[in-house]
Amino acid sequence: MLFYLSQELTGQLPIFNVFRYITFRTGGALITTAFFVFLFGPVIIASLKVRQGKGQPIRADGPESHFAKAGTPTMGGLMILSGVVASTLIWGNLTSTYVWVVLLVTLSFGAIGFYDDYLKVTKATHGGLPGRARLAIEFVIAGLACVVIVNAGEAPFTSSLAFPFFKDLLVNLGWFFIVFGALVIVGAGNAVNLTDGLDGLAIVPVMIAAGSFGVIAYLSGNAIFADYLQIHFVPGTGELAVICGAVIGAGLGFLWFNAPPAAIFMGDTGSLALGGMLGTTAVATKHEIVLAIIGGLFVMEALSVIIQVASFKMTGKRVFKMAPIHHHYEKIGWTESQVVIRFWIISVMLALIGLSTLKLR
Repeated sequence: MLFYLSQELTGQLPIFNVFRYITFRTGGALITTAFFVFLFGPVIIASLKVRQGKGQPIRADGPESHFAKAGTPTMGGLMILSGVVASTLIWGNLTSTYVWVVLLVTLSFGAIGFYDDYLKVTKATHGGLPGRARLAIEFVIAGLACVVIVNAGEAPFTSSLAFPFFKDLLVNLGWFFIVFGALVIVGAGNAVNLTDGLDGLAIVPVMIAAGSFGVIAYLSGNAIFADYLQIHFVPGTGELAVICGAVIGAGLGFLWFNAPPAAIFMGDTGSLALGGMLGTTAVATKHEIVLAIIGGLFVMEALSVIIQVASFKMTGKRVFKMAPIHHHYEKIGWTESQVVIRFWIISVMLALIGLSTLKLR
């Protein structure tokens, strides 16, 4: 909205020219979303607590310390998503295809997560939406998003896979890129979902990844910077920095209420949506492989579940005391704060490694 006004009023009032800068609007989106969540967070939490009663079900086989969290409401992703959407509509360039694709995937994944949370809360079970049905819906949404992304750019670049550390290495996947891109988006959504198991564990790595991809989106969408860094120039993706800024602001606001002891849980409503947002941004900016580096913590969490399930089915034995892996460390004696803070440190280190690929080419 403000970007549109800047185009209309800059000639009459030069001060509006500042709204044309992506960096300024990204900062504005961050501050606006943080303020939104701080302001409306208590109201949303109080409403969810009344409606949910017993709150999110606690796993009977989980760490004993988690039983003290009984009664904590879930669906905290609602405050995150409402803030991100409102802020993006205010500060984003609404003529950008990439902005709408990322925003719609985020909201769609959030809707799936909301329904899953709703089933868990109303039925007081961990069952939720059947896994196959949920994955099928996610793949349809992600596939459609990838079709739009491919058509938004110039072929064959938009259907090609770019490799970090190599400035000219592109592998044209053709229409198979739709499948690959959908896997990235769905994988990211579910990996973040699996990470969301301790107070503050998921939201900080999400903010770190969002900040990293905000930088990547801005640089990839700027012809001068892209040429200097010898990364692939993707016109229009710079606007995704505004959404990334909004996610950081929402994360800061949410963390205020999610810090131990958490007053609210993110739930699938938030984790699926934020993971989907990161995956779609990575596909749009041609940094899918870099997402696996920056989001390495999410990859580690997802792999721990895959390894645990595969090992148990094939040998009848478990590799970890409990999966996802953050519960394994709780089971061997780490306190919740130790797990969370150490995983945050890992996220920072992985983000720095991922960002280094922008220059090491």
